[in-house]
Amino acid sequence: MDFLRFTPIAIWVILAVTGLLFAVHFFRDYLRHKSEDKGQIKWPHTIVIGFVVNFFDTLGVGSFAPATALLKATRQADDRLLPGILNVGCCLPVILQALIFIQNVEVDPLTLAGMMGASALGAYLGVDIVTRISAQKVRLFMGMGLLATGCLMFASLMEWMAVGGTEHGLAGGQLLFAIAANFVLGTCMTAGVGLYAPCMALVFLLGLSPMAAFPIMMGSCAILMPIASYHFIKEKAYRRRTSMAITLGGLAGVALAALIVVSLDIYTLRWLIVGVLLYAAAIMLHAYARNEKTGQRFLIKPEQ
Repeated sequence: MDFLRFTPIAIWVILAVTGLLFAVHFFRDYLRHKSEDKGQIKWPHTIVIGFVVNFFDTLGVGSFAPATALLKATRQADDRLLPGILNVGCCLPVILQALIFIQNVEVDPLTLAGMMGASALGAYLGVDIVTRISAQKVRLFMGMGLLATGCLMFASLMEWMAVGGTEHGLAGGQLLFAIAANFVLGTCMTAGVGLYAPCMALVFLLGLSPMAAFPIMMGSCAILMPIASYHFIKEKAYRRRTSMAITLGGLAGVALAALIVVSLDIYTLRWLIVGVLLYAAAIMLHAYARNEKTGQRFLIKPEQ
């Protein structure tokens, strides 16, 4: 179908316009209230934090967990405002990631659009679903799945077994499965479980090129984050200066990391993804083990 050829262009334009509108809204709010949290930020530290976490986010590692740790280490973390700080601060860097990779990486338009739309729908409906799910079950399932996929990819690189692929798109039952799986991953995002690493694992297991995961996972998050960020700005549930510093450092970090990823050969990229998957699995399983001790059973409490 001819119209599918224009789908990536349409998605790129939608994301670009969304990013521009969000930037105007964010900067206007910052300028209007910039004196309200004066003195509560260490600009150089926070810009560096934004650069570092979004640099590694572009590699697929994720940004929220390391950003939380670094903000706490520099005594800039307010647990009540952290979700807003991170969503607003990382929103424009994530949109930039999506714009770069959709432009530079070949991926089937129907696969891209279907998986992005599914993740957005999953996130929209996710709050009602995730309140009924035990946090521990999500962590254990995701952690074991990421660990298994990382081991499979390692075995492939060592030529112990033939798994993975080089395709740029899916069709038929595989496409429907991928769309359904990304709906679930979008749902899990509302529970604080990142989409990047599980999406990498999904793409690998379905036989797509590892590079195809980047526009899919970044496009999925680029659709979700502005919606959440608008909410945090409206409710004034974030620190404007902290988010602004993260944004400024993050945009530079994304630009540098994207140059590195796009220039990598597939073999090196596969090793990078193995590291990302095993790191994400360790984080997830560590959270599972830690919360077994504290007794926390839900990612979002049912009464919320």
